[in-house]
Amino acid sequence: MEQTTTHKIEWVFGYGSLIWNPGFTPVEIAPARLAGFARSFCLRSIEHRGTRELPGLVLGLDEDPQAACRGVALRIAPQDHDGVLAYLRARELVTEAYREEILPLQLEDGRHVHALAYVMRRDHWQYAGGLPHDEQARIIAAAHGGRGPNADYLHNTASHLADIGMADDELDRLSQSVRALQASMPRP
Repeated sequence: MEQTTTHKIEWVFGYGSLIWNPGFTPVEIAPARLAGFARSFCLRSIEHRGTRELPGLVLGLDEDPQAACRGVALRIAPQDHDGVLAYLRARELVTEAYREEILPLQLEDGRHVHALAYVMRRDHWQYAGGLPHDEQARIIAAAHGGRGPNADYLHNTASHLADIGMADDELDRLSQSVRALQASMPRP
C-alpha cells in the first residue's frame, strides 16, 4: 500500500464520491480547484462498483497538464486525523490503483492549501483511461459491486456536483446515456 506521509494532513481533496459520502465529518468544506488533473472514469472497479468478473468504472484523478478539476477540500479535525487517514487508506487504497499525493489546491475563497488526494496510477492494471463515451456508459450501466450499482455512483456524483454549483457536462451526458441504456435493458 503506497502511503505518502506520516505527518498530519489537514485537508483532503474530494472529486468523486468523497463529495457526497466522505465517510467522516469534515470541520470545513470548501469549493476547490486542482490544476494539472482531470476527473475521469479511468479506474476499473472490482470491489465497490463492480467485480473481477464484471468490473465497473469509477472516477480517478488522471494527470493532464492542460486540465483542472473542481471539487471540494475537506478539512479534518485534528483529533480525528489518525482515524480519518486510516479510514481513507482502507477505502481508497484497497487495490493500490491510486497513489496518495499532497497537492496544492486553490480554494474558491482565494486561500491556497495543500491536500491529500488519491491519484490514478497509470501503470496499474485497473487503469482504463481514454475509453470512448459509449463504452463507459455500457460498463457503468451493467456493473454492480459491494457498494451497489455502478450507475448509482455516477448519478450521485453528477447530481451532487450540480447541487454545489459545479455541474460537470461530461458526467451529465454520461448519466443520461446510462439511464437510456438501463431503460432499454430487459428486467430480471
